[in-house]
Amino acid sequence: MSQPMVPPPAGGTVSQNRTVMIILSYLGLLALIPFLIEKDDKEVQWHAKHGLVLMVAEIALFIALSIVMTLLGFITHGFGCIGLFLWPIISLGILIVHILCIVKGVNGQRFLVPGVSQFADRF
Repeated sequence: MSQPMVPPPAGGTVSQNRTVMIILSYLGLLALIPFLIEKDDKEVQWHAKHGLVLMVAEIALFIALSIVMTLLGFITHGFGCIGLFLWPIISLGILIVHILCIVKGVNGQRFLVPGVSQFADRF
């Protein structure tokens, strides 16, 4: 599944620390560092916003899955262990998304996550 490449926006200055800042953008709360420091680099700002929205979406996903797995465990009396298999798979998927975002960002491209990227573009 290939995501369309979106060219970086024109304008703004290029940060000397662009690579480090893009990497930090996808490391959870560390995305606040490039978001607050590199205000003039539009590409770093896009990745920082994208990383922050991605983190919030992951937290919401884990909360929703925790609720569903808890309810499923109460309802089915024993099939709640399905979560033991789902958590690692979902966590691996999230790790892969973060790695793809970092690799594409460092190479001057953007990895668009459906739903998350559109929401991040609003800010």
